Formats: sequence, C-alpha cells, structure tokens
Amino acid sequence: MVDDKYVKKIKQQLHAAGFKLTPQREATVVSLLANEAGHLSAEEIYLRVKQTTPDIGLATVYRTLDILSELRIVNKVSFTDGLVRYDLRREGAQQHFHHHLLCVQCGKIEEIHEDLLADVEQVVASRYHFQVTDHKLTFQGLCADCQRKNKNQMAKD
Repeated sequence: MVDDKYVKKIKQQLHAAGFKLTPQREATVVSLLANEAGHLSAEEIYLRVKQTTPDIGLATVYRTLDILSELRIVNKVSFTDGLVRYDLRREGAQQHFHHHLLCVQCGKIEEIHEDLLADVEQVVASRYHFQVTDHKLTFQGLCADCQRKNKNQMAKD
C-alpha cells in the first residue's frame, strides 16, 4: 500500500521547486514507494511504472528521477553491480542518508536508519576543517541467512 501522505509531501516539494506532479511523475513516485526496499534501477522502475502507465517513456522516468534526486527526495546509490539505484529519502533532505548492509553472496540489501558516523563527522570537521553535508556508507559482507546456509553446507561436507 502506498503512503498517500508521503505522495502529498513530495507533491508539495515539487511545487515549491517549480515542478508539477504530472501523472507520469506521480506514477514514478508511487512505484518508488511501492518498492521502497527494492533499491531499484531506473530501468526496473520504468518496467514497473509501465504496467500502470503504459504511455510513459524511459526518458521521462530518468528525468523524474533526476528531479527527485536534485530535490533530495531520492538518493542515487551504487552497489557492487555498477548500476545506479534509487532510494527514497524518507528522513528528509536535512537528515543524513541511511546506511546499507550488502550481502556479497545473495545480493540482499538491508538498511540501517541510525547515523553511525556522527563522531567521525566531528573529527573530519575539526581536523580537516571540512563541513560534512552528507555521507553514504555501505557495509559489505554476509547476511545472517547466507552465514547460516554456509554453516549448514560446511556441516554437510
């Protein structure tokens, strides 16, 4: 189910920046919301949007994602597959982006919604005189399921 309040919030953000929430943009936003945990690429978003809005083009989806990225409604994220993926920024433009746990065996991506780098930011600011406005962190390793599978496989061998 799609969060109508969040769609309205995005509509307000678009209007404040001088953009309209066209049916194509709304379909793209709804697809992002419906697949929020999926970390979808533009092409994957396009294929999902095309199911409900058959007249939409891939270029329109890319332009919408660029606008949403510019307004910090979504973040562009790259993992080990090299594809740019899009992740909703529910915490708002003023907050830091959340972190990710990427399983290198099965490809599952989990999100961490705590800001684990606040102390590191303070060190960077004081030691390097650098004002941090955002950061992205991806931990790579094995998820609990893959660890369990590997352990079970080793026990069988």
